[in-house]
Amino acid sequence: MRVSIIGAGHVGLVTGACLVEKGHRVVCVDVDQRKVDAVNRGECPFYEKGLGELLRKHAGARLQATTDLHAAVLETDLTFIAVGTPFDGQVIDLTYVKEAVRQVGQALRRKSSYHVVVIKSTVIPGTTDQVVRPVLEEASGKKAGADFGLGMNPEFLTEGEAVEDFMHPDRLVLGGIDERTIDVMDELYGAFKGVERVRTNTGTAEMIKYVSNCLLATLISFSNEIANLCSRLGGIDSVDVMRGMHLSKYLSSVLPRGERLSPSILSFLAAGCGFGGSCLPKDVNALIAQGKARGLPMRMLESVLAVNEEQPQQMLARLRKHFPSLAGIRVAVLGLAFRPDTDDMRESPAIPFIKTLLSEGARVQAYDPAANRPAQKLFAPGRVAFCDNLETAVNGAQAVALVTRWNEFLRLPELLQGREPQPIVVDGRRLLDKNSVACYEGIGL
Repeated sequence: MRVSIIGAGHVGLVTGACLVEKGHRVVCVDVDQRKVDAVNRGECPFYEKGLGELLRKHAGARLQATTDLHAAVLETDLTFIAVGTPFDGQVIDLTYVKEAVRQVGQALRRKSSYHVVVIKSTVIPGTTDQVVRPVLEEASGKKAGADFGLGMNPEFLTEGEAVEDFMHPDRLVLGGIDERTIDVMDELYGAFKGVERVRTNTGTAEMIKYVSNCLLATLISFSNEIANLCSRLGGIDSVDVMRGMHLSKYLSSVLPRGERLSPSILSFLAAGCGFGGSCLPKDVNALIAQGKARGLPMRMLESVLAVNEEQPQQMLARLRKHFPSLAGIRVAVLGLAFRPDTDDMRESPAIPFIKTLLSEGARVQAYDPAANRPAQKLFAPGRVAFCDNLETAVNGAQAVALVTRWNEFLRLPELLQGREPQPIVVDGRRLLDKNSVACYEGIGL
């Protein structure tokens, strides 16, 4: 199938590269000429594991990029809208979605054949039918359902694992205004054999995306609230508590040969310094806002955000146990991105943590395998010493704060062995064995 994708960000570019890998022809559209040129050269414009290989393999052949939206729509059978949907704390900003849809509609006015438009961007329930559809119909002069198809196909891509998530999905949610639209989307995903499909309307598809992310955020904040209570009670390690809970038959199962099958969702039932990224905070906020707009307070989701906002303070509290004043203390911050295997700094717990350290006079030296460059844009020049490797970051540090769960940081105990004096290690992700370093402080311990 010939596919055009409006927006060459994480979602759009991963979707395009993976669909090409599955045998389709794809053209990605973006307003950023530099990004378009990079894609056509086979270069990944951002850090995403496995994406660079796909671009080098397919760029210039079955995968192309352009700034010409009209031509891309006219030459394809299906168009994905995968542009950003910023959240200002009150409402989702649909400016980019509306503009992309308007231009797609103008292109459809010149097209006689049936075309399917699919919203891939995360939008609140009701957007596709109540906002997108009228704009498309007005711009095209045509009727949805009769002259073109309109659908909603949410993405479930974890940054750092997006290629793997797309190529091996756990579900395909196909929302459409009619069966013909859904059938076209089903055909697009024909190569994904054995993957369960949810065929539904657009509003339900939109809600599935939000509910999925809100559940993950809730599990994280629940785990952190329990971890904080374990710390306050004393003599209890939340890692052991969670492991004991994970072994419940409701959360994992034992196979006939005795091997335990632990679902990946258990990784969200673990203590840490909070969630971040472009999805969970925004999506929880958006659902809260939509509930309020309908006169329905979303009290549990409000608590999820409140717990998360306070969680980076747990790391600071552990530092203050050893340093009544942080003024002049050299603190190595390990991990800047909101999660490993990405360079995305959006809503990262490292941001408020470092800002507080700086405000109290600490001397911060930081390292992230991927996010040093984007992190430098967030802090005034010279305020944070960004290091090129783990060894340099911990050199001379009086305290080491582990913020992101990069596997590289498992080398920390070996690096610190034999050093005098030993730094305080504050493990914000409970990545390390608590007995692996001389002076250990961990969330939930």
